[in-house]
Amino acid sequence: MIRVPLHAVAHGRAGDKGDASNVSVICYRDEAWPVLAEQVTEARVRAVFRHLGATRVTRFDLPNLKAFNFLIEGVLDGGVNRSLGLDRHGKTLSFLLLGEVEVEVDPALLPEGSPYLRAAEGGEAAE
Repeated sequence: MIRVPLHAVAHGRAGDKGDASNVSVICYRDEAWPVLAEQVTEARVRAVFRHLGATRVTRFDLPNLKAFNFLIEGVLDGGVNRSLGLDRHGKTLSFLLLGEVEVEVDPALLPEGSPYLRAAEGGEAAE
């Protein structure tokens, strides 16, 4: 098992609706879905966005898509029409989640060509 950032095993998308953001996490490999289901919890996601004012996180599991959708409430500083923030739509929030959350996975769950594979095999560490 190795510890990697979430972006090593999944990609994401983000959108907004008022003061809430939707952040989707989509596995690169189907086999990673149950592993991420255990580790990428509502509590962990809320901790990532707490400094932005997140008040509640609800996770929706999408097993047929091997994905999760997180509804993060209170994170957009009032929404597009009220916020003075640079990212009023919350489009970059998926990058924050994918970079901040670390998961422990079997190296076999990494996509082919991943730099984290080299690190797992004792080669040069990925950054």
